[in-house]
Amino acid sequence: MPADPGVPAFQEDVVVDVPGAVLRADLVGPADPHGVVVFAHGSGSSRRSPRNQQVAEGLHAAGYATLLLDLLTLAEEEVDARTRELRFDIPLLAGRLTGATDWLLGRPGLAGLPVATFGASTGAAAALITAAERPDRVRAVISRGGRPDLAGSALDQVRAPVLLIVGGADAQVIELNRQAADRLAVEHEVAVVPAATHLFPEPGALEQVIDRSVAWLRTWLPAPS
Repeated sequence: MPADPGVPAFQEDVVVDVPGAVLRADLVGPADPHGVVVFAHGSGSSRRSPRNQQVAEGLHAAGYATLLLDLLTLAEEEVDARTRELRFDIPLLAGRLTGATDWLLGRPGLAGLPVATFGASTGAAAALITAAERPDRVRAVISRGGRPDLAGSALDQVRAPVLLIVGGADAQVIELNRQAADRLAVEHEVAVVPAATHLFPEPGALEQVIDRSVAWLRTWLPAPS
């Protein structure tokens, strides 16, 4: 009997060694995944974000593995809870996301797979910077309610196709995404989910995020023929 595509074949709590830190992460996926999606959560969030976990579950069912990681250590999270400054330290977050992408090279069964980065809020900037720094590894970028504008000069260097998903009722973020898209020299799309606000809590909104993300991955990280 074939495996249920909605049930992960592997699910591990892992530690990811990156320069200057050891990060906690959840590595989950189906048997023989088509690729790995590395998540960069938004400001003040974590790998336990119910929104990112729901998106990840949709990606597992579509044949993709996911790495959800906390970009800050426990000690840094305590500092950030007081100061709220580290969540906006884009170079720090991007460096750690890039380190996590490199870490996958040492994982049996995953090392040769293509990678996509998925960023929410400030994590979108980190996802784009990692794509710019690892053009040979990162084949697609997806942003959910993100701040791609914070990627700065890296926007001009991204070589992977970029999907920017925004809520139709999130007017300021729509404009910031469109401005960032204008700087991209690669295949890209600004996908607007009608009537959705920044966190996509409206009924059916997050499902649309999943559908659009899966379609993007199937185009740029397709299943082997």
